[in-house]
Amino acid sequence: MRNKTNILDFLNKKNFFSKIFNQFELNNYLKNKNVFLYCGFDPTENSLHIGHLLPIICLKHFQNFGYTPIILIGGATSIVGDPSFKIYERKKQSLDLLRFNQICLEKQLLFFFNNQECLNNKVIILNNYSWFKNFSILSFLRKIGIYFSVNYMIHKESVKKRLIKEKTGMSFTEFSYSLLQAYDFLKLYEKYGVKLQIGGSDQWGNILSGIRLIKKLYKDDVFGATNSLLVKSNGEKFGKTETDTIWLDAKKTSPFKFYQFWVNISDEDIDNFLQWFTFIDEKKINILFHDNNFIKNIINKKIFLAEFLTKLVHGKDVLISVKRIIFFLFGNGSITNIKEEDCIQLLKDGIPSIICNSFLDLPHILVKTLLVNSLNKARNMIISGAIKINGIVQTQKDYNFSKSDLLFNKYTFISKGKKNYFLIYWKI
Repeated sequence: MRNKTNILDFLNKKNFFSKIFNQFELNNYLKNKNVFLYCGFDPTENSLHIGHLLPIICLKHFQNFGYTPIILIGGATSIVGDPSFKIYERKKQSLDLLRFNQICLEKQLLFFFNNQECLNNKVIILNNYSWFKNFSILSFLRKIGIYFSVNYMIHKESVKKRLIKEKTGMSFTEFSYSLLQAYDFLKLYEKYGVKLQIGGSDQWGNILSGIRLIKKLYKDDVFGATNSLLVKSNGEKFGKTETDTIWLDAKKTSPFKFYQFWVNISDEDIDNFLQWFTFIDEKKINILFHDNNFIKNIINKKIFLAEFLTKLVHGKDVLISVKRIIFFLFGNGSITNIKEEDCIQLLKDGIPSIICNSFLDLPHILVKTLLVNSLNKARNMIISGAIKINGIVQTQKDYNFSKSDLLFNKYTFISKGKKNYFLIYWKI
């Protein structure tokens, strides 16, 4: 366990925060022994995605320093939907679906925090539906609404951007979201003495609302911090998209695809990502990656990050399985180490593949897979030793496939060079 007085210095050296409210007083406050902090997660989906990793890792840092993290599942706020920097209003979901999502997120989040190293400060998981379900609209407006002027709310950056759009605008439901999150902070302040809320940079306005409410009601100073917004090198925001979301649930994004995502990030992103997504400091990073070969260093950094995050999100055993696939496809791994579930996973991940209902010779298979565009080129390539079947070089130009080439009576790997792989799924 680290020295608590150094946590803000530690995180600031990693450029972790984009904003901190009243940093000097927060640093003094964190010298106390029993400190609780919280972060909220709305269950709008049944899985978190990589855009949620930074607040999770932030909470994990605080836990490692000896503080107690509280995770607040937004069972109530998800019904409303956070409008922060959204172009359109979120689609409304059924209560049953939201309840299912809550169960999934709670299980997913517990995986990160409850371990043997943190027996005295295990994470606390709460659901804000428990205090909103019996709170009437009249009571809420009378108790909370009176502390927020319309002028204050419409000048919030996330609100202003929506109000200027004629076709979208903002519903009163969304407009009230900030008040609901402010009340969450108040409830946790009253019950657990929580004085620190953390979140993504898009939550800054909502966090300030909670700080404002507690100040008005209790004349006490509380704090907020937002992590750096996770963006690609081109400025595009990471997270959930229509077609390319990287989920933390292995059923939605396989561990192999998750691993490959981090290996293939931009070279310009890797140094920042090592700071943000790992628990090691800059000094140790420099010790680990001191090779004079710049390109080799970049590759090693990406592999380190991919392995670290795959283990963090999916566990040690899953990482071993992913490395087994990687070693076979891109290293010198033996086919004997491949398991049937690895083949199934690769098909799900979209590895180039074809289905064959009868045995063909190797040249026709190469043309069928589009690895080459003619039988003549296929034969020349085979003779040159560029083609492997299940990891073994095949130089017989008219080689015919047979049952001996089938893995688990279903699959055959074909490779051209070191980077072009194809999986044949035999339905015979």
